Amino acid sequence: MSTPTDAFHVYDTTLRDGSQREGLSLSVNDKLTIARHLDDLGVGFIEGGWPGANPKDAEFFRRARTELQLKTAQLTAFGSTRKPAGVTADDVAHLRESGAPVATLVAKSDVRHVERALRTTREENLAMVRDSVAHLTAEGQRVFLDAEHFFDGYLADPAYAMEVLRVAAEAGAAVLVLCDTNGGMLPSRLQDIVGAVVGEGLRVGIHAHNDVACAVANSLTAIEVGATHVQGTANGYGERCGNADLFSVVAALETKLGRQVLPTGRLAELGRVAHAVAEVANIAPDPHQPWVGGSAFAHKAGLHVSAIKADPDLYQHADPGVVGNDIRLLISELAGRATVELKGKALGLDPDGPTVLRVLDRVKLLESVGYSFEAAEASFELLLRAEMGQRPRFFDLESWRVIVEHRDGTVVSEATVKLHAQGTRIVATGEGNGPVNALDNALRQGLLELYPALAGFDLVDYKVRIVSGAHGTDAVTRVLVETSDGKTEWSTVGVHENVIEASWQALEQAYTAGLLRHESQES
Repeated sequence: MSTPTDAFHVYDTTLRDGSQREGLSLSVNDKLTIARHLDDLGVGFIEGGWPGANPKDAEFFRRARTELQLKTAQLTAFGSTRKPAGVTADDVAHLRESGAPVATLVAKSDVRHVERALRTTREENLAMVRDSVAHLTAEGQRVFLDAEHFFDGYLADPAYAMEVLRVAAEAGAAVLVLCDTNGGMLPSRLQDIVGAVVGEGLRVGIHAHNDVACAVANSLTAIEVGATHVQGTANGYGERCGNADLFSVVAALETKLGRQVLPTGRLAELGRVAHAVAEVANIAPDPHQPWVGGSAFAHKAGLHVSAIKADPDLYQHADPGVVGNDIRLLISELAGRATVELKGKALGLDPDGPTVLRVLDRVKLLESVGYSFEAAEASFELLLRAEMGQRPRFFDLESWRVIVEHRDGTVVSEATVKLHAQGTRIVATGEGNGPVNALDNALRQGLLELYPALAGFDLVDYKVRIVSGAHGTDAVTRVLVETSDGKTEWSTVGVHENVIEASWQALEQAYTAGLLRHESQES
């Protein structure tokens, strides 16, 4: 396996900077799990947190010594330089005692912060940097310096900002990380500043925030003019508008600039790791996230799909498989013949020309009244099979009835379904915490003996949307149901003026699609 050398660093700071995102709170177990995922991806450094700032981070480093067996990455502890006015080196004792082989020190490089926030002199700030770096280096730790607010500081007083870097380098700092802490730099200005610092013969890193939506662009720009260390977070998590999305930076470096920065073969893990981290963080993955989002390589317009049928590269900037993603062809009223043909092929079906045209007409008609097949691909499969005369009928509905009763301060829902399946008439009743749940339970109870696989089906999401607001409570509603068998998930859609009927349509299709999948897996 080829492994990138020390010549370039991929440095992840999700466990500290990323956790400052509003609404994100990671337990120690969460942090250990995310660190393992990042190590699987092959990042070079994982910043575990600030061990002197809170008990959680101190516990993380304590447990990491025995529980975190990293294969590729080195663990890094984060902290600040010593305090002003001659306080001893014990100020950085938490970094020294963390057990991490690398310490990342944050230091003020903007003279305004030195004088207004630290309320100390320029000379004392330089001494703080010098003393802290020298102490940790002498103790055997490798030291990276995060020059906080560097770009704003450079614009305010370039000579002082550069002096902070020189003092740190002379004291033994291995990398000088230029931080766009306020996230306000644009690539053109940043390029000039990074180039000037690199021109001084210093080893430079980049740490960018995303307040003007330029964090990834700024990171790549800095690297192109000589930065050899890049910091970022998984999925761009971070305070305010977030940090540079390290996954986007890495993908661009490897696929666009031809620079291998991960061990061989690890880039294909990008999509999996991005979603795994999101799951641990309890944040829904952004489907429109570049490279790894579910919509990153999704195509809806018929013209696009027609071109992709001829050559996928015509409407894609990269092969999605390289980053562990895949092409998705979306069925909608914008779809063309090529979309239906390719979707059919992916499903193992081969619709002929007249069938394709009928399907397109049917999709456009249904979407005009509120259906959405791009969000319900299992429903589209059943529609396509119906037009081909191949839609299975595991059961047929005779009738359903739902009763919702407010009784003694509680609301009780009861549903009765009458079905025909395998030559048998079935009457089943179910209760639930709502009418749809009751309907689902009645359907499951009635069919379970004939179709035992239903025991493994779970309704994992249920969404209702008004698609026509012109008639108030009489408006047309669309129901999307997502179902899982523990291995895969599929989505179905129903549309009707009555929300229960729309729900029934989506449920019936969900059961049918699930049983169809079960049959195909057994055959």
